[in-house]
Amino acid sequence: MPASPIRKLTPYADAAKKSGKKVFHLNIGQPDIETPDTMLNAIKNIDFKVWAYTPSQGNASYREKLSTYYNKLGYDIRADHILVTTGGSEAITIAIESCLDPGDQVIIPEPFYANYNGFACMAGVEVTPIPSSIETGFALPEIAAFERVIGPKTKAIIICNPNNPTGYLYSLEEMEALKELCLKNDLYLFSDEAYREFCYDDNTFISPMQLEGMEKHVVVFDTVSKRYSACGARLGCLITKNEEILEAGLKFAQARLSPPAVAQIAGEAAVDTPQSYFDNVIAEYTERRNLLVAGLNKIPGVYCPNPGGAFYVVAKLPIDNADRFCQWMLEAFEYNNQTVMMAPATGFYSDTRLGEQQVRLAYVLCLDDLRNALECLEKGLEQYPGRTQ
Repeated sequence: MPASPIRKLTPYADAAKKSGKKVFHLNIGQPDIETPDTMLNAIKNIDFKVWAYTPSQGNASYREKLSTYYNKLGYDIRADHILVTTGGSEAITIAIESCLDPGDQVIIPEPFYANYNGFACMAGVEVTPIPSSIETGFALPEIAAFERVIGPKTKAIIICNPNNPTGYLYSLEEMEALKELCLKNDLYLFSDEAYREFCYDDNTFISPMQLEGMEKHVVVFDTVSKRYSACGARLGCLITKNEEILEAGLKFAQARLSPPAVAQIAGEAAVDTPQSYFDNVIAEYTERRNLLVAGLNKIPGVYCPNPGGAFYVVAKLPIDNADRFCQWMLEAFEYNNQTVMMAPATGFYSDTRLGEQQVRLAYVLCLDDLRNALECLEKGLEQYPGRTQ
């Protein structure tokens, strides 16, 4: 089971804080945006007398409410196409374990969300990566690269759109190409849509659920964590129109009994969050992205593409090893008694060598903190013993 590149340096960050340093956490997608009042008030107004189990597939009222949200996006689903899960993470594990057997293969464009690798490992499933390039902004690799690795054990492709860790937003043309590939080879397409709301520069989000002919092939993972800045709710869902997947997935859901009751009450209320909330959040993240990307590219030797969505960037740094550098920043460096915690990109690649000069940064801090973090990073790169340029 691989260690999390996002959390494995936490002991060094804790030690830095104990020594009196301020640590700017750009390593983890924990937004500082306030959770909507619609969710918080629903929790405050709970009046049940018994904190009971919920149905294994989730509360009927919550699934009905969710279906109205997704159908506004053109997904054309019913409430019984939704399986409520304990976080988006459980949706991923249920999908993998429902659709693939030990020894089967799943293809993932890399760099990819590190837990896909971990969850595949838990299920005895082989991950076959298709590298994307920072030079193209981490666009979808050419379809021929996928076709070269498809074999009799290949069962699924996983995408994250907008992407974690790169922030790349897949185009309609790229989604259509994946659709044709999956139909041609009878593959599932797992679509992680945790960052659906976070698209910038008037770009349009495209889900494979919106594409005709994919009804039996698409499984969507979703979560309230990012959309409503409610990571601690641990509430997600799996969506598919494939009845066999739903039947298998329900067995896993029954084995863990039920998704969280209080979170579903909050999640049901969250669907009524006004659009103005998201408009303000998108404006804030756009400003943060612009500041971070411009600031990174001004630092000598650093290159960072401008992402179309989510709230992450992957940047290439003039360093010998990302793991050593990120640890050094916490353990040995400070500027004005401050330092930066980043996620080494080695953990987002199957071949860690591809990420040795890259880090993922989450722009989940306010603009002033981002400015200070950029200044710390620039000073750290000047002093780092393993600088390569």
